[in-house]
Amino acid sequence: MKSKFLFLVGTLIFALAILSLTPARVVAQEGELQVVDEVIAQVNDDVITLSMLKRETKERIEALKQNGMNEQQATDEVTKHQFELIATLINQQLLLQKGKELDLASEVEAEVNRRMLDVAKEQGITTIVKLDQAMRESGLDPVNIRQTMRAEMMKQAVFQQEVDRKVYLGLSMDEVKKYYEANKDKFRKPENVTLSEVYLSLTGKNEADVKARAVDLVTQLRAGADFAKIAAANSEREKNGVRTAPQDKGLVGTFEVPSLREDIAAAIKNVKEGEATDALKAPDGYQILRVDKRTAASTTPSFNDNQVREAMTIERQPKERESYMQNLRSEGFIKISENYRAGVEPLLKLKTADAAKTAEKDSDRKKNSKKP
Repeated sequence: MKSKFLFLVGTLIFALAILSLTPARVVAQEGELQVVDEVIAQVNDDVITLSMLKRETKERIEALKQNGMNEQQATDEVTKHQFELIATLINQQLLLQKGKELDLASEVEAEVNRRMLDVAKEQGITTIVKLDQAMRESGLDPVNIRQTMRAEMMKQAVFQQEVDRKVYLGLSMDEVKKYYEANKDKFRKPENVTLSEVYLSLTGKNEADVKARAVDLVTQLRAGADFAKIAAANSEREKNGVRTAPQDKGLVGTFEVPSLREDIAAAIKNVKEGEATDALKAPDGYQILRVDKRTAASTTPSFNDNQVREAMTIERQPKERESYMQNLRSEGFIKISENYRAGVEPLLKLKTADAAKTAEKDSDRKKNSKKP
């Protein structure tokens, strides 16, 4: 990769920052002490710092807390996997660098902006400025959110262009047909369901009260109440700031059962047409789902070249993506500080020859940096 040959700038960054590994302290104004950020690893011309690790750690702790863990449990769980998190940050940095090299930045930025606009429209917010303000009022940092979205989309864009697309297009017709013949069960049309919902939001409300209201609505429905009327009067799903249920009576759409979220698929598994589920906990509220219609799965498989290629690509994806990451790691310059090296290097699966090559590069970089 291009950055592989631009070692001098990276060496200067690492040489300056490596002094902080204890971490060091430097004098600011009037004897004030300032802590210099600790460098955990150098990845080509970029660095992974302690502040980056702390930020990622905090986000993961918050995510676990949202899933029911208390503060101590979440902290202990994330701390146990600190080395894995550092390895993930290194892999992420390699993908972001590759994305820039492939000139994907403008494409990714356009997608970030499009998704932010979609969020604004769904919330009935007319401008991005107002959306940013609403996020801040909710305790969210729009800059961090965009940064997270940008990084995730860049990683996926690199994988799709450099791995998935090549796997998909590289499959021969013979391979596709053989796979189809050996896996016909995968190509039977799955069961479809049409669903409607009553959605109750938790925003600004006491969860116990919302849950009790949902349970009461389930009781009314099972006593014979009209679902469309219950949805129109109670469902709080909005689009552009306007409740949609008075118009669509809570209709959600038609879905293939295997594509549904696991909890939803389990909840509707034994629900007959016209019947409703129990109250289901959603990330931001409670749902009551009605099965409007079921269409049984087909018994006869059907060959479709695109579908077979997609299935084969998905099946091969983990191995091919990991192989691609291994190449990026082997071709790049990765130097991990002594405080973390023993725990992180094995996770990156760098071969002995690659480690020796990295050490040789580092030695050459130091010699070059000393030349007048």
